[in-house]
Amino acid sequence: MNKGSLTYEDYLKLFRNKEILSNKYKKEQIQPSSVDLTLSNECYEIEASFLSPKNNVREKLQKIMISKINLSKEYIFKKNKTYLVKLNESLNLSKNIFGKCNPKSSTGRLDIFCRTILNNSDEYEKIPLKYQGEIFIEITSRSFDIIFTEGDSLNQMRLINQKHLFLNDRELNYLHEKSPILYDVTENPSQIEVDSGLKISVDLENINNTCAYKAKKNTPTLDFNKINFHNINDYWEPIKSNKGSIIIMPGEFYILKSKQKIKIPSSMAAEMIPYDTSIGDFRVHYAGFFDPGFGEPFGSFAVLEIKTNEVAFILEDNQVIARLKYEKLNKESKVVYGENIKSNYQNQGLRLSKHFYIKNN
Repeated sequence: MNKGSLTYEDYLKLFRNKEILSNKYKKEQIQPSSVDLTLSNECYEIEASFLSPKNNVREKLQKIMISKINLSKEYIFKKNKTYLVKLNESLNLSKNIFGKCNPKSSTGRLDIFCRTILNNSDEYEKIPLKYQGEIFIEITSRSFDIIFTEGDSLNQMRLINQKHLFLNDRELNYLHEKSPILYDVTENPSQIEVDSGLKISVDLENINNTCAYKAKKNTPTLDFNKINFHNINDYWEPIKSNKGSIIIMPGEFYILKSKQKIKIPSSMAAEMIPYDTSIGDFRVHYAGFFDPGFGEPFGSFAVLEIKTNEVAFILEDNQVIARLKYEKLNKESKVVYGENIKSNYQNQGLRLSKHFYIKNN
């Protein structure tokens, strides 16, 4: 196996070889450069978040468990309460494979703060080299009460063979010259700005139309399994810019979109960096993985999930808000993001999660 980020075909082999194990495995879980992970029926409400650097998760769990919950039936995860769920998938990695997990796009757009925890690991989301054991996910819904059940998929796993092959700034510039990775709204290539990754800015230009959404405080319970079901007006407040700027307030959750349209070539994957204090004291984009083929052929906007917990912050149109790191796959992926695999967010605009519809008056 070549060095770099694994592709669809590699994940198929890992399931066949029982290096990824699951009694509930479905082929649809495998994405172009990641695997969707799924909730088991084993769930616990816990007192606090934790890591387990020197022992198994279950040993630590006994000390902080409030109650045990059976997710074979629907259960409401209350806002700002923290839960730990064992995933259906476990790992038995025998080669030079390591990796990382991240929330899925729909998870991030619902302000669900979730992190993967593994045995004897000193970092959230980290899949240690040659890891063998169970995988757990910590879930805190921060804007809505949400119904979950066994089989729901909130996060995804990306595995790497031997080492990451990140593109440096010089390589990013060369890639863009050869095959553009950034476009404007008219589908023409845009000039790129790179500095430890591709800089992405926010779109607040149109002062007459909605440029952002803010989560409402008191909302109905949201059912995670019901798609195009929830009235957007019950959950979200549309925001218009004030002469090309908005103020994001502490503790509020916002959905915005990028100024530029992004493309990920079929030989690469990408990840958006969630924190960058040099850009601003806020978190951007909970769900960081971008699959090969995202934005084909002329780019797609990135939806940005914004939250600041410290101070109010003014965002202005075209202000740099995030960085995108590109990395090479270990080979060109035969399966790419898009309509063929029923991807939800190809060629999106300012798009909320798939759970909402807009009611026409």
